[in-house]
Amino acid sequence: MCAIVGVYGSQNASKTAYYALFAMQHRGQESSGISSSNGEKLLIYKKLGMVADIFGEASLSKLEGSSAIGHNRYSTAGSESVSDSQPLFAKYKLGEISVAHNGNLVNKHEVRNNLIDRGAIFQTDMDTENIIHLIAKSTENTLSSRIKDMLTKIEGAYSLVIQSRAKMFVIRDRFGIRPLSLGQLKDGGWIVASETCAFELVGAKFVRDVEPGEMITFEEGKEPYSEQLMEPDYHPCAFEYIYFSRPDSIIDGKNVYETRLRTGRKLAKEVPADVDLVLAVPDSGVAAAKGYADGLGVPFEMGIVRNHYVGRTFIEPTQEIRDLKVKLKLSPIKHLIQGKKIAIVDDSLVRGTTSKQIVRMLVDAGATEVHMRIAAPEIKYPCRYGIDTPTQAELISANMTPEEISSKIGSTSLGFLSVEGLKESLGSERTYSMVSFDGDYFAGGNVDSSGCGSN
Repeated sequence: MCAIVGVYGSQNASKTAYYALFAMQHRGQESSGISSSNGEKLLIYKKLGMVADIFGEASLSKLEGSSAIGHNRYSTAGSESVSDSQPLFAKYKLGEISVAHNGNLVNKHEVRNNLIDRGAIFQTDMDTENIIHLIAKSTENTLSSRIKDMLTKIEGAYSLVIQSRAKMFVIRDRFGIRPLSLGQLKDGGWIVASETCAFELVGAKFVRDVEPGEMITFEEGKEPYSEQLMEPDYHPCAFEYIYFSRPDSIIDGKNVYETRLRTGRKLAKEVPADVDLVLAVPDSGVAAAKGYADGLGVPFEMGIVRNHYVGRTFIEPTQEIRDLKVKLKLSPIKHLIQGKKIAIVDDSLVRGTTSKQIVRMLVDAGATEVHMRIAAPEIKYPCRYGIDTPTQAELISANMTPEEISSKIGSTSLGFLSVEGLKESLGSERTYSMVSFDGDYFAGGNVDSSGCGSN
């Protein structure tokens, strides 16, 4: 997942980056960081934790300058340490740079080993550090040409913001797997962000999406300069619409909320259920559940309340504690559920552990039947483009039929949206990345059976 932001040509650059990261907190809660440029040097501040807890007036006032880049981290590899937080900063022959990255480089091990053979010393476990080393070791004369040289050596998913003391570079891989949009601020400055919900908060006007294979260069006194570096092979990630993105964001021209409504309505056609009531697993299942209820013509209720203030717990993970963690996060409204046949809609099903606990919770609340419906196809393959999916052995749909899964989680029935149903809901004007569902690893060859890792 992860969120990136870049602000250029604005006197409130670091504060604007802060608010943008706040709006995109859902994309990563492990750490957050901002790097700014005052024209003479880069200044950086990053810590583990949530955006609002990390930054304050004191820290933001030190991040001077009219250029800033930022990152929220959701790790799929590396360690939970501040050294593995972003942006990554380095000094090299041409000066100073900071890099923020969302995605996953599928040839990261090959590139890293080659760099180590050439004398590189790594400070983190992140594939993002490969980018820093490739730029530093390039023999090209300018940062722009070094970045282009670096891009010829990496494969996979990447949305990048690279900052020097004077310029900012924005790049999206040729597949456009991870989202990235361009906006203009009221003071004339520019902003790029993973999601357009960030623009709404800072009062920026959406201009357009960054194109797959495009690099945009920002330089003082000039309009943003666009170069199409790679031939596009558009494969935006379907999971952005299913789960990752905020409902109010527009990703590659499509409103996330409306797309989720369509998946729910399609799900109702493909796997209907004779129920009294439709509930959602909050929050990402809400829009699909409403679409499912609309499709069935039965009431939709917010019959499960989510506690948004539950943090991590470090108590020994016994079964009793795992059950308690679900109760801490989700609470049923019993008078809506008791004596009813319920359809419960979730965005996806990975291991099945949480689904089993939710079914049990609804039965304990008095539901006479619990029909689990998933507004996505069966997840049968690990992703390698920046999604933290487990190995194939851990994916329940890769090893069990829907009927077997239903029996395991205790539901009356279980139904998934088909791959064709998802494609129809998303639209046919482009080909989406659906590797978790169809195993089509279109970038970088076969999947590493150990799963993906990134950021």
